[in-house]
Amino acid sequence: MASAPMGNEDRSSSNEHRTWLERIGQAISGEPRDRGSLVDLLRDAQRRGLLDADQLAMIEGVLHVSEMQVRSIMIPRSQMVVVRRDAQPQELLAPVIESGHSRFPVIGENRDDVIGILIAKDLLQFSSAETRNRFDMREVMRPALFVPESKRLDVMLKEFRSSRNHLAVVVDEYGGVGGMVTIEDVLEQIVGEIDDEHDVSDDTYILSHREGSSVVKALTPVEDFNEHFGTHLRAEEFDTIGGYVAHAFGHVPGRGETVSLEGHRFEVVRADNRRIHLLMVQPEPTSAAGQNPRQTASS
Repeated sequence: MASAPMGNEDRSSSNEHRTWLERIGQAISGEPRDRGSLVDLLRDAQRRGLLDADQLAMIEGVLHVSEMQVRSIMIPRSQMVVVRRDAQPQELLAPVIESGHSRFPVIGENRDDVIGILIAKDLLQFSSAETRNRFDMREVMRPALFVPESKRLDVMLKEFRSSRNHLAVVVDEYGGVGGMVTIEDVLEQIVGEIDDEHDVSDDTYILSHREGSSVVKALTPVEDFNEHFGTHLRAEEFDTIGGYVAHAFGHVPGRGETVSLEGHRFEVVRADNRRIHLLMVQPEPTSAAGQNPRQTASS
């Protein structure tokens, strides 16, 4: 039996389908020899319109995560917000409210003596004067997850999922605490910055803190930064302070890296493998201005 002639609509649909398949075939033609050639192939697919920029960024983020180690994104020991095991509920309110964090390492004698993790919501049951007297840190805190600095981020993400932990304490080769890492830190390497209600709002570029330090968004225009801090950074070379600082490093810096410019110390507070997000800025002696970038966090 002869087949019925194909209508114009069916023929058009078939052509579109075949064209789409041809585009896919063209994009993946030639098996990539290594990871670099795979990335080049994906970027070519993005230029052809098979992937949008966000999808490409996430795929590249996944590839980078499999190469990166915990030490490259951890919050350094010096920046960890911790609570002491002998602290009472009323003493815990200040660090919880000021930091906006939901989890805190509990320490004994010093920062190397992490004995557990306190989850902020667990303090709600001790909000009244009557229940406050029954507070016992050892009963409230959760077990801590310890991981080495060398653990790969893709393995770390699997461990977070299997253990249902959101925070891990990072230890160095000598068993001392090097810092901590959260599941959000790992995910941000894939999807980019994840804002929450405690981040600096979109319409605020500079947030001053006590002791002369300020949290500055990397997207702050250089002109606005100069006006606020009385500096003279050249605005015609870079639009944002993040771009200016990244250029001073010569690479995209990791969290904890510092550089001195125009009499101010810039410390990277948040960054992913593509760009800087937040900086801590503090004035320092003029003699330190213009020195070469120096990294203070483990890498």
